[in-house]
Amino acid sequence: MNNIKTEFTIKDLENFSGIKAHTIRIWEKRYNLFEPQRTDSNIRYYNIDNLKKLLNVTLLYNNGVKISKIADLSKSKMEIKVKEIVFKEGFESSALNSFKLAMLNFDEPLFNQTYNSLISHSSFRTIFTKIFLPFLSEIGVLWMVNSITPAHEHFITNLIKQKLYLNIEKLQLLNMNASTEKYVLFLPLNEIHELGLLYLHFELLFQGKHSIYLGQSVPIENLNDLQNIYKDVCFVTHLTVEPSKTTTEDYLDEVYNKVLKNTTNKLLVTGFKLQQIQENYKVPTQIALFTSPLELLNIL
Repeated sequence: MNNIKTEFTIKDLENFSGIKAHTIRIWEKRYNLFEPQRTDSNIRYYNIDNLKKLLNVTLLYNNGVKISKIADLSKSKMEIKVKEIVFKEGFESSALNSFKLAMLNFDEPLFNQTYNSLISHSSFRTIFTKIFLPFLSEIGVLWMVNSITPAHEHFITNLIKQKLYLNIEKLQLLNMNASTEKYVLFLPLNEIHELGLLYLHFELLFQGKHSIYLGQSVPIENLNDLQNIYKDVCFVTHLTVEPSKTTTEDYLDEVYNKVLKNTTNKLLVTGFKLQQIQENYKVPTQIALFTSPLELLNIL
């Protein structure tokens, strides 16, 4: 229990809810919606109940309920109102809040309960693109502003990864590798952020393509092992924090010179590191760059 975050600043509340701190203060003073506490050094903070309430308030507010009406609701009536909106608009409208709370409390049962409710009426593809991807984007922001720790991030991303592996295995059992072109998915040395690439692997298998997943931290030279076995190889990678000891341009040039040159094979690249590429960089003809895995999927 000592690992569970129980104290939040007003900035944390803003980061989790999307409601500006100034607005939260107004709601607090005008409508007495929240009851902050103070540390021994007289610094204001909010507890997990305040955060849960704010997430419910935000859900109601974003669905057109006036804040004055929300303030008049008791705790039980507010929960009923939230359930009514969830029933009307779909469970997806509250799933993000549930996943946030599961992450904060390291609550695996809540994560699975939320996921199982989603999967009962939505496809995994819908859940991943409509729920998990926006959630992962929020996690990145929350981590950068120190509202969560790496432990929170690792906990929730590993749970999402489990669901990916489960659905990937289902597709692999169908043995639908119909395409002659081979897709080989890998991450550079020291790159461990693989969720985006794993989802690409899932989508390729879903489309009946022959996808080979190598995973994290693959040396460039090792890619030639695949070329010794397969023809028409399309390599796919996702650059989040690597390369870090060299420029992204140098890394792409190295892949081209050591793997792609004098072949008909190609490399498709997505990821945050592409934002650091200089405008005057000439991308080798056998390499294509994409802003996101979803943009890449549109051409496959």
